Amino acid sequence: MLTSAPATIAVLASGSGTNFESLTLAARRGELGGEIAVLLCDRPTAPVLERARRLGIEALCPPAGRFRTRLEDEGPWLAALRERSVGTVLLAGFMRRLHDTLLAAFPDRILNIHPSLLPAFPGLDAIRRAWEHGVRVTGCTVHLVTPEVDGGPILAQRAVEVRDRETLASLEARMHEAEHRLYPATVRRYLAEPWRREGRRIVFGSGAVENAHA
Repeated sequence: MLTSAPATIAVLASGSGTNFESLTLAARRGELGGEIAVLLCDRPTAPVLERARRLGIEALCPPAGRFRTRLEDEGPWLAALRERSVGTVLLAGFMRRLHDTLLAAFPDRILNIHPSLLPAFPGLDAIRRAWEHGVRVTGCTVHLVTPEVDGGPILAQRAVEVRDRETLASLEARMHEAEHRLYPATVRRYLAEPWRREGRRIVFGSGAVENAHA
């Protein structure tokens, strides 16, 4: 059982939104540890916006600017989050790096899911790169977001075996299934349990000093 009031959560996404939907459905089942108040998207044509409308979640497209890999001005994004009293931000296929404005406003309160067992295959196209490399085991990672791309402290990982005669399409499908299980469970644990940092390690449990921002 959760020992505190549900958190107010925002999701940032750029694409189809399958992880956004899995997080939203988990929240509605009481399995996320918080309520998703808003979706913020950087692409006005992204399919995730239709998912948000179907699920009844407010969806916004603040200006992204001219750059492909980052937001030109994070100020409007931060304002939208503050106006809704958001305390935790979840990246779900958000294809732009975050910088000081958002990272400083949400220290250790922005999470991301990446489709590899970090630190292997950070960055774009991780599933394809792992498959082409011939790894026998890959997986997904939930981590805290820092200025380094996919370099923040790891909260949880789930391994996915690469089968003989695996196609890229079949591996992608099984990876998405793993993500949809791992991400909501990790968010719930992160919001519900005390935790602390030990160097780069995140330690959960009753013996941990609860994070001051939790």
